Amino acid sequence: MTNASAGTELGSPLPAPAVAEARRARRAASRTVVRAGLVWTLVRTDFKARYHGTFGGFVWALLKPLSMFVVLMAVFSFLFASNPTYKLDLIVGLFLWDFFAEATRTGLTSLHAKGFLLTKARCPSWILVVTSIANAAITLVVFCAIITVFLAGAGHAPSLAALGAFAAYCLALVAIVVGFSLASSVLFLRYRDLNQVWDVVVQAGFFLAPVIYPLGILPERFHVYLFLWPPTPIIEFSRAALVAGTIATRTAHFYLALDAAVCLLAGIVIFRRFAPRAAEYV
Repeated sequence: MTNASAGTELGSPLPAPAVAEARRARRAASRTVVRAGLVWTLVRTDFKARYHGTFGGFVWALLKPLSMFVVLMAVFSFLFASNPTYKLDLIVGLFLWDFFAEATRTGLTSLHAKGFLLTKARCPSWILVVTSIANAAITLVVFCAIITVFLAGAGHAPSLAALGAFAAYCLALVAIVVGFSLASSVLFLRYRDLNQVWDVVVQAGFFLAPVIYPLGILPERFHVYLFLWPPTPIIEFSRAALVAGTIATRTAHFYLALDAAVCLLAGIVIFRRFAPRAAEYV
């Protein structure tokens, strides 16, 4: 009797809530697979479209900051000859700045550039924004490998702790860029002068951030204002970790994490506010 009862229970259909939960799980898994495929397609398409028909291909993405490095070294190495690590500091700052400048410019116009997908395909619009910075992100990853080899060859091989800290700083920079891109992409659809304004800001920001000069040449009372510009702490902390071998304090890391979180959350809030009507302004 007991065995029959147990067999009946095992063979009985699942309760309705369990069936509904299983269906929701399958739909969620299906959406995840579809979105992953969409992300891969967009990243691959952007990468191929950018370098299609060029002889250098992806090498051009690296030549831009490297050529700038050579020019700036030829000019400013005489001014900062007393700094033995100036060339290392310069190349770290240039690559990080190049990622910030390129990714924010691309992210700002991402929805406008891919507006046809908003009107002709059903896909989350935020994916179009996030994947737009893929080329710049790929360049940043390649740079991380190159700079590690470069530093090792220059006798400043970074420790594992320094590489881990640098990876965290890069993630913070990506979070800042994504937050900016989410907010600016939907605002650009309404205010088309925004890209011109941002070009001016980026040009001025290149000299505001300590890319081509050591931060120490400025009076310390001005440092707090420079650190309000998001690339500044990331460049300074990265140089300290990779070149000097020192890690920033916990307080400095807390403020950097707070800065990245605020930028990302602000971008998400603004994007959620304006994205539902984005197709109307394409």
